[in-house]
Amino acid sequence: RGGRPGDFELKVEYRVSDEGNSGISYRNVQLTDAPWSLSGYQADIDGANHDKRPPRRRYTGNAWEERGRRFLAWRGEMVRIDESGQPRLIGRLGENAALESVVKEDDWNSYHLIIRGNTLVHILNDRVMSIVIDDDPKNRRMEGLIGVQVHIGAPHKIEFRNWRLKKLALSH
Repeated sequence: RGGRPGDFELKVEYRVSDEGNSGISYRNVQLTDAPWSLSGYQADIDGANHDKRPPRRRYTGNAWEERGRRFLAWRGEMVRIDESGQPRLIGRLGENAALESVVKEDDWNSYHLIIRGNTLVHILNDRVMSIVIDDDPKNRRMEGLIGVQVHIGAPHKIEFRNWRLKKLALSH
């Protein structure tokens, strides 16, 4: 609590168990249908064995919208969401497997989010994982709460440390 950041940089370290499923929520609103539930953008995190389908860590680095438009950009994608809400791939940031290989197993990982105007950049361990340019004025959010997602399901552990938030001057 204590604010609704709009333009900011967030740096945080996380460590997740193999079965973990989590994320860093930002520009969110709090919902009333379940305690502590949020809706909005999220930088995804999952453990190496969260989803048995390849690739391992299937979701880490993705841009997701909780209780909204769902997957906005997969790891390795630069996506523009147009005025009608349709996402379109406009660039590749690298191959999924190569980007996944920078995720540390059983160790601390560093997430760096650069959120400015309608541009959302997810960087993990110094590699750009996904970029979203959200030109959908009806559904995008320009400010909101920051939180973490702790999924229900199989027992797992998610840890965060060294939170650093820097508000950016408005550029739009």
